[in-house]
Amino acid sequence: MTTRGVPEFAVATRGLVYFHLTVRTGERDLHSGLFGGAALNALHALTQILDAVRARDGRLPEPLRAGIAPPTDEELEAWAELVLGSQMLSAADASPTDPLAAEEFYLRTTAEPALDVNGISGGSPMLQKTVLPVSADANLSIRLAPGQDVEEIAAALERLLRDAAPEGAELEVTRLSSAPAGLVPPDAPAVQLAQDAFERTMGRRPLLVRSGGTLPIVPALVEKGIPTIVTGFATAESNIHSPNERLLAEYLPLGIETARELFMSLAALGR
Repeated sequence: MTTRGVPEFAVATRGLVYFHLTVRTGERDLHSGLFGGAALNALHALTQILDAVRARDGRLPEPLRAGIAPPTDEELEAWAELVLGSQMLSAADASPTDPLAAEEFYLRTTAEPALDVNGISGGSPMLQKTVLPVSADANLSIRLAPGQDVEEIAAALERLLRDAAPEGAELEVTRLSSAPAGLVPPDAPAVQLAQDAFERTMGRRPLLVRSGGTLPIVPALVEKGIPTIVTGFATAESNIHSPNERLLAEYLPLGIETARELFMSLAALGR
């Protein structure tokens, strides 16, 4: 659910590929007074490499956008009924990446791939130490939009990273994990029956939208021809995956009642 009280079903989830990068530019850290401006700095090399794959105006480099299944007209209409992107960013105390980020919030967070640097280490960030670091590390993840292929995008990302490495820098790329995106047919009988059940208990038919998160079980079930109903009773204020994650107590009996209606509706599939 959203802060406007509109129930939602997620008929798609994004995939994920997670990498660890290590950059080396020499055998040992160097004195910046003796070598600064002449010798390669591993942190400079790492930031140059990462800059080559970051999004511009909300869009990743084209090789990382291959295979995207665009949102349907129904999805576009559903987004208009959700909480405004500006409100979502404001409630999270987040700064937009560019002037169009709020307007394109749901496009960027559910229907486009998104790449994030999850952590960087190297050098001496806590000590006053005038050296040129020769080793730097980063964790990097990319969320895949529905329709994209894990292996194709992983290979494209690694190519872009390696092509951006300056001469003299050794780049090691390790894939730590991956999961495909999932796309449930919105016209599947199970989804339609579930919408009916939710409408009976909540007085409003759920919108069919996408989730920006990754749930490997969804594509695994879809691959076997099993439609999956992804929903819940959280709100935008539930602090999902954050401190003080919570659920409104008044939603507990509503959830039980809705689950009862849902299972009774799904029983019709076996007739």
